[in-house]
Parts: sequence; structure tokens; C-alpha cells
Amino acid sequence: MAPGLSPSPPVVVLLLALLGLATAGKLLVVQVDGSPWLSVQEVLNTLRQKGHEVVVLAPEVSVHIKPSENYEMKIYSVPFTKEDLEKDMKAYFRVLFEEGSFFERFFKVFESTKRLTDFWISSCEQLLQNKELIRYLEENKFDAVFTDAFLPCGAILAEHLSIPTIFFYRLTPCELEFEATQCPSPPSYVPRTFSDNADHMTFLQRVMNLLYDIPNIFLCDFANKPYSKLASEFLQREVTVQDLLRKGSVWLFRLDFVLDYPRPVMPNIIPIGGLNCSPKKHRELPEGFSVVTKHQGPLVSMH
Repeated sequence: MAPGLSPSPPVVVLLLALLGLATAGKLLVVQVDGSPWLSVQEVLNTLRQKGHEVVVLAPEVSVHIKPSENYEMKIYSVPFTKEDLEKDMKAYFRVLFEEGSFFERFFKVFESTKRLTDFWISSCEQLLQNKELIRYLEENKFDAVFTDAFLPCGAILAEHLSIPTIFFYRLTPCELEFEATQCPSPPSYVPRTFSDNADHMTFLQRVMNLLYDIPNIFLCDFANKPYSKLASEFLQREVTVQDLLRKGSVWLFRLDFVLDYPRPVMPNIIPIGGLNCSPKKHRELPEGFSVVTKHQGPLVSMH
């Protein structure tokens, strides 16, 4: 799926197969707010049109998640304002695209990620402590949880409700999806975050690529520990984020052929293409241009 296009039919077919084709299924949605939601809502709209029931859990403060006739929305309170959330989200994405040395970029991303993660952890904590909402989820028989591995709160609920987890995601912190599914990730072939390496490296680049994993170990531990604590308290047993992600039934990976390198994946990781964006608005092309449709999306040619 090219950037800006609606999710391809195979995505909906996979979800229909998991939810059951004979009768309408019931899907619980716990998704990341912000740009990921722009892609998610297109899938939910299609599922609703197919007769499936969709229930979305959302915090009262959100950027893009809004009520819709295509799904039922359950809202829970959070202890922060929309202004604070939007301010830190903008700061986070600005830092991601700043230039500088590896260590400069790493520490800037670390600080910005910490501030943004505090919002998500607080939101997840409020959701899990909402006894009335949890009771509603327990009493209603859902067929699956449709969530993003970037926010493990959905995986915690799936484990509590003993139902399958469908991950619809673009990326996870520290590439946890590959670790959770035991995908090979050789440093001689797969570039590490912030390394600026390509998938073809010299021997020295391969050695440096291996060293780039060291600070990521620290960053991953920092990012996952609060969620592991929340999950352990809620499920009343010791559990880690990796434990929760390992139980994912299907990983729908919005891989982009321009931004991502080819790498080995397991059978339950299904590349579907696309980025976090709203549906593309059609517009007239200048004279002399035409659109050529390819399997990866439309290409513009000049003649």
C-alpha cells in the first residue's frame, strides 16, 4: 500500500478470517493516538461495513481519535490535557528528524521519548484501574484485540481476556516485534537505529552496527519496565512486555519499500505496506502527466 492510500483488501480479508466469516465478529480496539490512528480508522470503517462490531477504547484526551458511526467508543479519563500532549508529540517528532552525532541524537530522543511515554503509561494505568470498564470488557465476549505493539496496553487486555491479539503497526521500540517473534536480526545485514548504515556494509560498518545495539538495550529496558510493572500488577503474576508480544497471533506490518530494508521475518509477520497517514485526496495532474498503477501503489509518469 502506497503512502496515503486506504488499507489493501488483503488486510481486511485477514481480519475477517480471524473474526469469523460465518457470523459477525466483535473486535476490541486499543490503538495509539496520533498519526497511526489515521490508518487504523480506514480498516475499522471497512470492517463495520462488513457487519462486524467494533468497540474502541480511547482516553478522553486524544489528538485524532474521535467518535464515529462505524464503531462504539468507550472513553476513560486521564490526568493530562490535550495541550500538553500535543506539545510533547510535536517536540518528539521534531527531535527525530534533527541532525547530529549518534550520541546527540540518542540522548535527545531519549529525553523526548521519556516525556511522551509518561503520557501513554499514565493513560494505560487509568484504563487498567477503571473497574467499571474492565468489568464491561469481561462481560462482553470479544473475538480479538486489534492493537499496536508500540503501546502494550492492548496486549495486556488481550492476555487478561484470553483472546487473540492482532498487531497493526508501523514500528515498535527497539524492534521488539522481531525479538518477540524470534526473527533473525544479524548485525552484518540488518542496519541498527541511528547507525545510518545501509543493508550492504563494510566489515568496519558491521562491527559498528553491532555496537549500536548496546545503548538500545538500555533504552529498551527504560521503555518497557513501566509496562511490565503495570502488566504484572494487573495480571497478578510476573510478566514482561516481551512475554505479551510473543503471544501475538498476527502482525500486520505497514512496511514501506522506500524507508525499510528487506529483512527476514516469521510467517505471522505480514507486510501490508503503507505509512501512518490519512487517505490520499485525488487531484488533477498537470498536463503531460499520468498515473500508472503498480502493486506497491500509484506511480506518476511523464509523457
